[in-house]
Amino acid sequence: MLKLAGARLLQGRDVACVRSLLESDPVSACMVLSRIEAAQVNPLYLSGELWGYGSGPEGVCYSGANLIPLRGGRDAMRAFAERAARRRRVCSSLVGPAEQVMALWTELSPHWGPAREIRPEQPLLVMSEPPTGWVDPEVRQVRSEELDSYLPAAVAMFVEEVGVDPRRNGGAVGYRARIADLIASGRTFARFEDGQVVFKAEIGAVSSTVGQIQGVWVRPDRRGSGLGAAGTAAVADHLVRLMRRRASLYVNDFNVAARAAYRKIGFRRAGTFGTVLL
Repeated sequence: MLKLAGARLLQGRDVACVRSLLESDPVSACMVLSRIEAAQVNPLYLSGELWGYGSGPEGVCYSGANLIPLRGGRDAMRAFAERAARRRRVCSSLVGPAEQVMALWTELSPHWGPAREIRPEQPLLVMSEPPTGWVDPEVRQVRSEELDSYLPAAVAMFVEEVGVDPRRNGGAVGYRARIADLIASGRTFARFEDGQVVFKAEIGAVSSTVGQIQGVWVRPDRRGSGLGAAGTAAVADHLVRLMRRRASLYVNDFNVAARAAYRKIGFRRAGTFGTVLL
C-alpha cells in the first residue's frame, strides 16, 4: 500500500502562501489569521504551530491551546491526526469548520477519546453592516479597575458553555490574567447595573478584516428581556463602525433563542463550525 505523505511543520517561507489560502474564507479562518498577522510582527504571537499537508499546502491546521483544522480533505485530516497522536495532548478542544473538525476527530478519537462533548453543528454567522434593531447604549468597554466585578460573570459564562470551571487545577491565576489582557486591549464589553454585570461579551480574535465575538452571557435573572440581542448588537456595532471589521460569531444549533436574536439584529449564516470538547 502506498504510504501517504505526512503533515509537516510550516515555516516562515510558507506564511504568505498559507495566508493567501486562508484569506479566501476570512470569517472561518479569523482565529488563525489573527495569529498569523500578529506573528509577522512577533513570532511569539503565534502561540502554537502551523501544520501543512501537500504542496501549496492544500491542508492547514493550527495546533495550540485548540486544534483548528481549516483546510484539507480526509487524507490531510489523517495526516494531522497522526502528527497530533505522536505527542502529548495539550489542547482542550478541536474547533473550526465542521467538515474538517469531524473528519479529524474520526481519526483522532481512538487516541484522544472519549470526548466530553461533541457539537457537530454550530452556525457560523457574520455581519458586514451596522446592526438593525436596538443597540444597547449602556454596553461599553470594561475598564481595568473593573476586573474583579467582571470576572465572576466571565467564569459563570465559561462554566455554562464549556462545562468546567476555568480556575480548576490551578488555573485561576492564568484565567484571571487572560481576562485582564482582554480588558486591557479594549475587547471586553459589559452592561453594569448596581456594580454587577448583567450582560457581557468579548471580541476574542481580530484579524485585519474580521472580529469574532465570544463569551456572550446574560445574568440568569435577566434572560428573556432582550439584553442579549441588544448587547451583542452593541459589540457588533463597535466592530463594524469603529474597527471597520466584519463581526462574526458561532452559536450552538440547539440554542434557538440566541439564533433568533442574532438573526433579528442582522447576522447571516456564513458556514458551519464544529467543536469537540476534551
